[in-house]
Amino acid sequence: MNWFNSQEIEDNVYIPSKFTLMMWTEKKTDYKKQEYKDTYKGTKKILVFAADKANMTMENGKIFSTGNHPIETLLPMIHMRDAGFTFDIATVSGRPVPFEMWAYPTEDKNIKNFHDEIREELENPKIIKNIKNLNNYVGIFIPGGHGAMMNLPTSAELGKLLHEAHEKGMPTVVICHGPAALLSTATEGLNKEFAYNGYELMSFTDKTDAFTPSLGYMPGQLKWKLQEAIEKKGAKVLNTEETGATHQDRELITGDSPYAASPLGIMAAPILVKYANDNNL
Repeated sequence: MNWFNSQEIEDNVYIPSKFTLMMWTEKKTDYKKQEYKDTYKGTKKILVFAADKANMTMENGKIFSTGNHPIETLLPMIHMRDAGFTFDIATVSGRPVPFEMWAYPTEDKNIKNFHDEIREELENPKIIKNIKNLNNYVGIFIPGGHGAMMNLPTSAELGKLLHEAHEKGMPTVVICHGPAALLSTATEGLNKEFAYNGYELMSFTDKTDAFTPSLGYMPGQLKWKLQEAIEKKGAKVLNTEETGATHQDRELITGDSPYAASPLGIMAAPILVKYANDNNL
């Protein structure tokens, strides 16, 4: 098998090439527990909007085995947990949360232990349409992974909740391809403007997405471009490559890639605590 060809794991379904897995996946993360001056003592939770689809059809008809990136999902949440927070997890359908297991840090005890702690919520998430408001929450988290580009951007129910978070100034933490979910605020049928017009953020770039198929990361090109879609709505992606950069613009706290997973969690945790304390939550 060519090291630069995506690996077929079942009929027409592919995971990244051996080269990609060697170069851009890690067996351990850079997690280090932070000592926060203030931690959250209340009972409200952070609401996680996760992807529930794993198989993504590319422009050429081949299928990419994706979902939620495990490090981009679990590592920011660990830092939020260290600051006192617990979580509700929700998907569009209520189906279990799929991970890109080819990117799982198999030798990282912190990730594995936390994964076990929230396994029940991951396997039995809430259905987004059944969440009527954000009264029980102190913040939003949207993980990365190409799975975020499937049914989250077109969920009017998600868009309604993100508009509520926007109006409340509720911290909304988003990483890598997670900004695709922000497009739900202007999805068809919602009759609302894009909530993040004029915002600056970090995101995985279209340039990198277009390049990675040549390395066998994906088995073909994407059907649509995330950065282009966000910028057409009036937001501005600040980064031109993926370095682990983070950024806060009002309530929106973003990171560009798996490299940003730990910095994003460390950045977001005290912001979430302050928001909760300032609003007596």
